[in-house]
Amino acid sequence: MAGSLNITAATVDPALLDLPWNIPLDEWSNEHIAILPKGISRHLVRFANMSGYVIAIKETTAEMAKREYEMLRTLQRMDIPCVDPVAIINNREDEEGTPLKAALVTRHLKFSLPYRALFSQTLRPDTATRLVDALAVLLVRLHIVGFFWGDVSLSNTLFRRDAGAFAAYLVDAETGQLYDGGLSNGQRENDLEIARVNIAGELMDLEAGGRVDEALDPIKVSNGIVAAYRSLWKELTGSESFSSSERWRISQRVDRLNDLGFDIEELAIKTSDQGTTVRIQPKVVDAGHHQRRLLRLTGLDTGENQARRLLNDLDSYSATLGKQGLDEEAAAHEWLMRVFEPVVRAIPTDLKGKLEPAEVFHQLLEHRWFMSQAEGRDVPLAEALTSYINDILRHRRDEATVIEPPTETISIPVLASEPGTGATDEDDDDWRSKV
Repeated sequence: MAGSLNITAATVDPALLDLPWNIPLDEWSNEHIAILPKGISRHLVRFANMSGYVIAIKETTAEMAKREYEMLRTLQRMDIPCVDPVAIINNREDEEGTPLKAALVTRHLKFSLPYRALFSQTLRPDTATRLVDALAVLLVRLHIVGFFWGDVSLSNTLFRRDAGAFAAYLVDAETGQLYDGGLSNGQRENDLEIARVNIAGELMDLEAGGRVDEALDPIKVSNGIVAAYRSLWKELTGSESFSSSERWRISQRVDRLNDLGFDIEELAIKTSDQGTTVRIQPKVVDAGHHQRRLLRLTGLDTGENQARRLLNDLDSYSATLGKQGLDEEAAAHEWLMRVFEPVVRAIPTDLKGKLEPAEVFHQLLEHRWFMSQAEGRDVPLAEALTSYINDILRHRRDEATVIEPPTETISIPVLASEPGTGATDEDDDDWRSKV
């Protein structure tokens, strides 16, 4: 390899050195490239196989690669859902010594997909709404830790199925900024407006290509992120006052936040001078309430909604079979060994890439319920599993590694024209005026 390559990484995988960094990314051969669906980016992004997993490589400037790499590492330490930064590749040169762009390397999030790959034919209104709701939750989590995104969009997000809903993960952090003192209301509203306009533009682009259901209204769906965000933000951070005789409302507020999937590390409680009014306000809110409980009990690391569903089945197992006498950990271990793991082992090897195990288990429970309703009897889990594998799972496409992208990559209008995008002010005005 020509030149002196400079690799910055917390843990360097030697396989990084085997990739052709002396060749421009758009000229890499199929020997190294992994064919996965990708979102729209202002930079060239390609996927590559490395050490049994897939990495995403983005060509950019050395300064921007360093900034985004450090930002992603910081967000990871704060337990924010985002892609895993692997390395920065600097000092790239071709065989003639011509400098090449720096590269940011991130690890591909298994079982995640860009929004364009989450539907096979047309995007239905309910699917679009669930994507927007997931993005609203991610945006709230980012704002709580003081992160201003600056480029909120479906394209800059990856989605994983989460027990009938979606979980959103930040992909592109190059425009983001972290503020130690938190965000002002103006900064939060700015991010929210960017999200609203970008989502409308993305959905209009799909609409123009005939890729959305006729009943889908891009403006209505994009406006949904505003309502979803504000409702969740108020629940997580808003203060609440009530009579001192209604102290049970303190526990009710905590339970409500737990049901939303959030934990409270600190709760501020103030009483009036007369002792007749109590005012409470969550101080630090952390997401993943059910995830942490499931992880503690079983060692399973899942999405929040998946964890909620698995815990419900665990609790039902304990109640139905009279396991209440066991302590929680012992009952969870028995459920794991006798219920969850046998289901996972029963999935044929050629189907294991269809969905992650927790999502398979959730869908199996759904399938069993529908079978029981249709047949008017309690269908055994083993019978439901056989039916689910043959009638549903076998006909799904793989989501661990999608071989063929379901949609072609096309350009969409951007918020502002920038060098190299081909966008013009007229392009922007054409659709932004509708938003």
